[in-house]
Amino acid sequence: MRPGEGIVDLRSDTVTRPTAAMRAAMAAAPVGDDVFGDDPSVNALQQRVAALLGFEAALFMPSGTQSNLCALLAHCGRGDEYLVGQHAHTYRYEGGGAAVLGGIQPQPLPNQADGSLLLADLAAALKPDDPHCARTRLLCLENTWNGQVLPLPYIEQSTAWARAQGLATHLDGARLFNAVVASGVPIDRIAAHFDSVSLCFSKGLGAPVGSMLCGSRALMRGALRARKMLGGGLRQAGLLAAAADHALDHHIERLAEDHLLARQLADGLAALGLKVRTPQTNIVFVDDAPPGLTEHLKTHGVWVTGLVGLRFVTHLDVDAAGIARALDVVRSFTKT
Repeated sequence: MRPGEGIVDLRSDTVTRPTAAMRAAMAAAPVGDDVFGDDPSVNALQQRVAALLGFEAALFMPSGTQSNLCALLAHCGRGDEYLVGQHAHTYRYEGGGAAVLGGIQPQPLPNQADGSLLLADLAAALKPDDPHCARTRLLCLENTWNGQVLPLPYIEQSTAWARAQGLATHLDGARLFNAVVASGVPIDRIAAHFDSVSLCFSKGLGAPVGSMLCGSRALMRGALRARKMLGGGLRQAGLLAAAADHALDHHIERLAEDHLLARQLADGLAALGLKVRTPQTNIVFVDDAPPGLTEHLKTHGVWVTGLVGLRFVTHLDVDAAGIARALDVVRSFTKT
């Protein structure tokens, strides 16, 4: 619940608030000026995350949207194209930034139920080396996708195909740690298949702000230039880096608790007769939700979203009592 408000906020894992221990870590953080490159907390975090994922370098970003956009701008030039899922965040929910700001053409393809893109669709979308066509330069995947874990065999197969075509690869890993905890696959084993990876600290990990883009030193130099143009240069950002560092130390393993609560919520909703997609991580979707359910939930202090089906997201600020209350509110609606 949101402290002191009596609200069970299941809209997103972005609504989490820093814990007392995280706030203490932020207050104690040594800081400098990150635009000059001398904030020790930011530098240490960048080195830590790059090593964790097996990359040469990393760059701290204000948001996942900016992190993905900087990756696209570093990988592609004007008139280039990236292959991406029709419902991927980089294509659907980031304001068309790659096209608007980079002159980069997205080639959206149908997402399968697990978030993957069929290799046949990728091959059919690959443009020939012809002046009539945009230059296909990049494959962009997402893990997790709508809470689904992208299977490792698919990652291996699709990125191998991309390399064979001379394409670079980028992973939008906003909830990559959820995928790691749910699958048991180490994060560096997943990241090894990509030229760049973006991951987020302000979702399930519970930090107030921040994402990280990882890649080669050369790619990060290009991303740094893009970040500057986008206004993403921060000054005493060590306060934010300390929150992310604390999250890496204390909030990764506990993601399993969010996943367990999501399954309990899904089971409870299904028992009430709703059509529920089985969650793999912390996101529960209800398809064909009865009209008026979202409004009923909100009126009774349970906040959800309904942009792509009725969506419930568990996180560190929701406990078992919050899930029980959410189910009670749904139950009161189904009985009317």
